[in-house]
This record gives sequence, structure tokens and C-alpha cells, in this order.
Amino acid sequence: MHIRRSPEEIEANRARYEEHQKKGLEFAPKALPGKSGRPAPAVDADRVLHREVIPGGWYWSTRVRRNEVLRVSLDKGFSTVTVVAWNADEPSERLNLPDTVKVQWTTGLGKGRVILSDMGKVMFSIVEDSCGAHDCLMGGSTASSNTRKYAGANGAEIRNTRDNLVKMTTKLGLDKRDIPAALALFAPVRVDADGRFQWKPDLVADDDYVELRAEMDMVVGFSNCPHPLDPNPVYAPNPVTVTRIRATEPAADDLCRTATAEAVRGFENNTLADA
Repeated sequence: MHIRRSPEEIEANRARYEEHQKKGLEFAPKALPGKSGRPAPAVDADRVLHREVIPGGWYWSTRVRRNEVLRVSLDKGFSTVTVVAWNADEPSERLNLPDTVKVQWTTGLGKGRVILSDMGKVMFSIVEDSCGAHDCLMGGSTASSNTRKYAGANGAEIRNTRDNLVKMTTKLGLDKRDIPAALALFAPVRVDADGRFQWKPDLVADDDYVELRAEMDMVVGFSNCPHPLDPNPVYAPNPVTVTRIRATEPAADDLCRTATAEAVRGFENNTLADA
């Protein structure tokens, strides 16, 4: 259905766009920090709300509240874990990697960056990251990719991210159509000069970790399956630990909230939604 907009509404939208453009051009982005130090520092016991070890090949979902932190850590060796998320109050709002990349002008997600929803709001802030090598372009494994990758194996009999997410969403009362593009943590994917995806194992370590601060109440899902580009011919993902850490109020000058004009605008959208 075609929606006819009045000249006044068109002019108001144009003025709003030009205001955002002006703010962006005048904004001096803050320099982002380097990688977080390894190993991950211990978390005080009274701040730990839950700790879950996701076995290789399996999945897990949890609810988190705003300002809680999810630490995803490779304390049992290397593995790639994919992440999806939905607004807990309105699950039609979900993680959106294309907008995350487009709005921040980069596929390089690391400490100081944010991850957006399809409503232009911030879902996660990356507050710690020892790795800086995550894939927001390719997604996770499927039965067919497992069949191609593991010689002599029946891909349908080896757990994969696509099937894990379908099972997860069914248990959550959602549909496979609700599954967003998945962010693959600890997936050292790079694009070469010819536009081909390359796997760079030297960019990750066996004790890497990421901390994601929730910027809204969410349902978050994880799948611990090898990335399609991982060259290991043996299907042997290691367990991954997810620690849910008690919320603390971010400082007014919090890096993720103030680093770029795009992040500032995303958090403004969060505030408007809460009003």
C-alpha cells in the first residue's frame, strides 16, 4: 500500500535527516582502545548471576536485563560461538548485523563498538574484547556446509548452528523466520583484495574473551559450532563459558555510548523507546 505523505511531513523528515548529518560531520569520534588484556580478570563471586558452560556442538539461551554483562570466554580452548538476540518485551525487534555494519562504517567489531537492532536501537555494547576478530558477514554452519567440510560425514548427523537456532527459537515460542543473521564471535574472517573470505587463525588465542553489555532487556541465544571457514578437518568444538554478570550503571562518559555520533544516536533511540 502506497502511503502519501504531506509536504509538511516530508519537510520535517528532511530537516531531521539534515540535523543528523550535520551532527555526524561535526562530531569528532573518539579513538577506540586496543584489545583487552589476557587472561580475563576474575569476576567477584557476588557479581556472578549465572555461569553456563556450553558443550561443543550445543546451544543455550538466556534472558538478560539492561546493563547486565555477558562474558563469553574461551577458557577451555578455541571455539567459535554465534550469537543472536531479541528484545525481551517485543521479540519482533532483533539483532541486525547489516545495520550494525552500515551505521558504524565497519565490519570490525571490537571494544568500544555497539551492536544494533533492526529498530535502530543499541542492543549490546562491546565493553571488553581481547580478540577483535569476529565475523558479522558469513553467519554460522548448516547441515550442507558440514557435509561439504567434513569428508565422509553426513552433515545432518553433525550439529550445526542453523539447526541449533531453529530448535532454540521453537523452544522460545518463536519461528525460524524470527532468526536474525548471527554474529560469530572468535571467528577470524577477513576479506582479501579480491573480495574472498579468508580464515586468519593467528588473530585468535585459546584464552580470548568478549564482554557484551546489554542495553535493553533481551533474550540472547548462543550456538557453539565450528565456523564454515574453520579449516580444522575434525569436528571438535571446545566448550565455551558464558558468565552473566550483575548490572552496574555505566558512567556518563562511557566509551561505547560516546565514541561516535552513530552510537550516540542509537542510544537516543533507546531513550525515546523507554519514554
